[in-house]
Amino acid sequence: MDTKIADVRVTPILIADPALLNVQGVHQPYTPRLIVEVVTEGGLVGVGETLGDSTYVNIARQLSPIVRGRSTTESNLLPALAAAGADVDVDALSSATDTAGFRGAQTEDKLRLSVISAFEVAMFDALGKATGLPVHALLGGKVRDSVEYSGYLFYKWAEHPQAGAPGDDWGAALDPAGIVEQARRFRRDCGFTSFKLKGGVFPPDEEAAAVRALAEEFPGSPLRLDPNGGWTVHTSVAVARELDGVLEYLEDPTNGTPGMAEVAAATGMPLATNMCVTRVDEIQEAFTRGAVQVVLSDHHFWGGLQRTRELAAICGAFGVGVSMHSNTHLGISLAAMTQVAATIPHIGYACDSHRPWQTDDVITAPHRFTDGRIEVTDVPGLGVELDRDQLARLHERWERMPDMRDRDDEKGMRLVDPDWRPHGSPRW
Repeated sequence: MDTKIADVRVTPILIADPALLNVQGVHQPYTPRLIVEVVTEGGLVGVGETLGDSTYVNIARQLSPIVRGRSTTESNLLPALAAAGADVDVDALSSATDTAGFRGAQTEDKLRLSVISAFEVAMFDALGKATGLPVHALLGGKVRDSVEYSGYLFYKWAEHPQAGAPGDDWGAALDPAGIVEQARRFRRDCGFTSFKLKGGVFPPDEEAAAVRALAEEFPGSPLRLDPNGGWTVHTSVAVARELDGVLEYLEDPTNGTPGMAEVAAATGMPLATNMCVTRVDEIQEAFTRGAVQVVLSDHHFWGGLQRTRELAAICGAFGVGVSMHSNTHLGISLAAMTQVAATIPHIGYACDSHRPWQTDDVITAPHRFTDGRIEVTDVPGLGVELDRDQLARLHERWERMPDMRDRDDEKGMRLVDPDWRPHGSPRW
């Protein structure tokens, strides 16, 4: 069987991103991603994708020669190989938060796991092609034929203030009417039946009003609100009580397990997280204190598809719900999310996806949502094919835009307000 890895290619790219607002600021016009290819001795190519900031690219370049000569069946060795041979620039950890994922303080382990995830997915893709099996079969088989996704709503400027930024046809969404109109388009174009609003942008009462407007426009549709830890415990409790019975869950209203536990104890609102539970050593405190009722896994953050399944099993043992978080991903990651989600029996919530916001892609046939769902393909591997012309175009953009190679949500805000600084956490 053709499983030995003869070569590894890592290609950083920049993808266009609209002027989407969050608690830290605004998305830059372009977001970095990293594409990993593993090539077997027989010429099979497996692909993976992850965050593309400079630190991740540097780790991937160190890990690549270590992986060469290994088998695509040895993905379990990746954490040890990375720890032994991929150094992390400690100076790059000076930032207090990881704005690319809003998952707390950066650590060497978190950065390595995000890179490992792309290598692991690429190895599974190549192994699937070698065996003639889809990735979900390599993970034990699918338990559903399609995976449901949620429409991801953002407060948004009509255009980015940076000169030369790409335009879009979405227009502004800065009030409840704008958010409802955005959701109408998502429903019309993608068939989403649940919606998530990225909060932490405006005062909480304004965001609560937007949620109520969504509930009125789409009665019975599951709704979520995510201020990325931007509220105090007091504010979180007040909003949770106000939106009791309106929200399916409230995601990371305040920062950290202790605060989340206080909010959970004071309200009946289910709390979800992709911030206070992002690695194994954070699980025990959060679960035993009842701080979270839903964990939003992200296979990039956790280190791949197998670790995602392991996390789901732990959640099941504690009676904690599980779904999936999304970062600004392309079709490779959407395929990987769909494959692993298809294998987890107790996913009880629609998964997040930024995907409708991204118009760039590196696969030949970008996914289309039907009734808010992606079909689970049985094609060997991930079921996607790399578009090399697009990959080259997006890499060339990365080459000529060095100032965009690290995500900085504050930078765009300072074009509008030179005195803008992160409000810290909590903001409200």
